[in-house]
Amino acid sequence: MPLVNGKSILRNKNWKVIIYGKPGIGKTSSVKFLKGKTLVLSLDNSDRVLAGQDVDIYQFDRVHPEEDIMAFVKSVETIAKNYDNLFIDNISSFEKDWFVEKGRSSTNHISNEIQDYSQWTNYFSRIMTTLYMIPNINIVTTAWEKQIEITTETGQTFNQYAPEIRDSVRDSLLGLADVVGRMITNPKTGERGVLLQGTDAVFAKNRLDDRTAAPIAELYNFGEVAPKKATTAAKKSTTKTTEKGASK
Repeated sequence: MPLVNGKSILRNKNWKVIIYGKPGIGKTSSVKFLKGKTLVLSLDNSDRVLAGQDVDIYQFDRVHPEEDIMAFVKSVETIAKNYDNLFIDNISSFEKDWFVEKGRSSTNHISNEIQDYSQWTNYFSRIMTTLYMIPNINIVTTAWEKQIEITTETGQTFNQYAPEIRDSVRDSLLGLADVVGRMITNPKTGERGVLLQGTDAVFAKNRLDDRTAAPIAELYNFGEVAPKKATTAAKKSTTKTTEKGASK
């Protein structure tokens, strides 16, 4: 029976982080703030913003996403031996490309068939679980954002920002992560920050430290920055997002 003593668990190593936000906000470029050697799985081919960065980039075949992701998964042992960080960018794009590929093989070569949706649920969970089980590595996963409707037990409904991915796989994926944060920009200062505390308007969580928000440059410094440290941009945006995003 494998046992691990809690005192041996380090919060600042082998963590799993998901950051989401609108396209172009700077999720991909946050790679430069990771320490150690990083491999980028560029699922949406947006790696041009990494020009000049000392990172290795796997340029994904978006025309054949199912075949290429399986080829990548087969290299997990090599990844574990050679990298400190795996940056998966981004799963929203991968989901769309996967369904497009499935549509090509359908009866009319365009529309998806019913079995595609159930297949996606099992397929995606298997892929992400395999990647998240790579030992001794930090993993960052990015996604676009969307608003989903939440209904409470009392019948109250409100809209909440969350990663843009199908409902059937989103909850299980978010459960695998130690940190989920929404990336935002202060329109007045241009500062970028990540909200780490969940509200009715924003899905977020942080089980690695006590921060409720962080500037993007410090997001990955788990165990190295003072608890509850946050930029003014992130704090103000939390309030504004709650006011605008939640509705009865």
